[in-house]
Amino acid sequence: MRKLIRSFILTLLVVGVVAGCSAKEDDDVTIGYFPNLTHIATIVALENDYFAESFGDDVNITTKTFTNGGLFMEAMQTKEIDVGTVGPGPLLNFYVKNPEYHLISGAVNGGAVLIAEEESGVDSLEDLDEKKVAIPVIGSTQDVMLRKALQDVDLATTTSGGTVELHAAAPADTATLFVQKSVDAAATQEPWGYILETQADGKLLLDWDEFAWGKESTNTVVAAHDTFVEDVEKAEAYLAAHKKAVEFIQENPLEAQEIVIRHIKDLTGKEIDEKEAEAAFNRLEVTIDVNEQVIQEMATISKEAEYVPSDDIDGLIDLSILEGLK
Repeated sequence: MRKLIRSFILTLLVVGVVAGCSAKEDDDVTIGYFPNLTHIATIVALENDYFAESFGDDVNITTKTFTNGGLFMEAMQTKEIDVGTVGPGPLLNFYVKNPEYHLISGAVNGGAVLIAEEESGVDSLEDLDEKKVAIPVIGSTQDVMLRKALQDVDLATTTSGGTVELHAAAPADTATLFVQKSVDAAATQEPWGYILETQADGKLLLDWDEFAWGKESTNTVVAAHDTFVEDVEKAEAYLAAHKKAVEFIQENPLEAQEIVIRHIKDLTGKEIDEKEAEAAFNRLEVTIDVNEQVIQEMATISKEAEYVPSDDIDGLIDLSILEGLK
């Protein structure tokens, strides 16, 4: 009898622990993003309490920040984060290997430029032949954008049998590479393009509306894990807050810039110069729209670069919940 009682108590304890874990998971949402300007929609939604208002008091919101898309997607893969903003390059790279993720909204178009080092002799895309170009990380959105731009002038990277050499480096280190003449150009996001122009003798080769797909170049999107998308109520809450933040930014650009500058300083201790922020915002478009053709072309370019085994991204883009909010 005692054994039966002990067994029953043990069963209750185990069930209680499991139920407790499930309840905690059900009541938590972890949002991932980067502490930079192209993640403005997430930052504004956090700072203006749009997420808190949309999810309500019963949901505990936590955040995690990342320095690149690979780390972001690894965290989503291990379910450390549920949803957030990331570049489409890393998202589709992970999706084709394991289709557990979805692109559920746009966030930012543009925000990336191609800058040449002043003494590199590079005055056009064609001049990148046998030159070295810095990118944030292999497989990044800027990497894919550069490959698209090179295709348009019949050039390719050395990894694809061409003559243009890629050099992966953190955007913050690119100015030093320019000063040291270690690279000839850089495909980079803002505000690093502006910094290269004003502090490292860089010259603008392709502005944001000319680089790759121009104004349709998708820089940042909302990505979510399967389990989050399946919880329609939570997905609706997130996207309602995201949409509200995008509309706020569109209607109040200067105030939005101030919010992002303050948030990044509080988070990292680094203050973005107001002129850098202004120049960056002039080179991007905050939007919930997604150009699905551009995303597909990005996938095909990634396949050609052998970053992914396939460019079949059927099922990646799911805008149904977003469209239900309109």
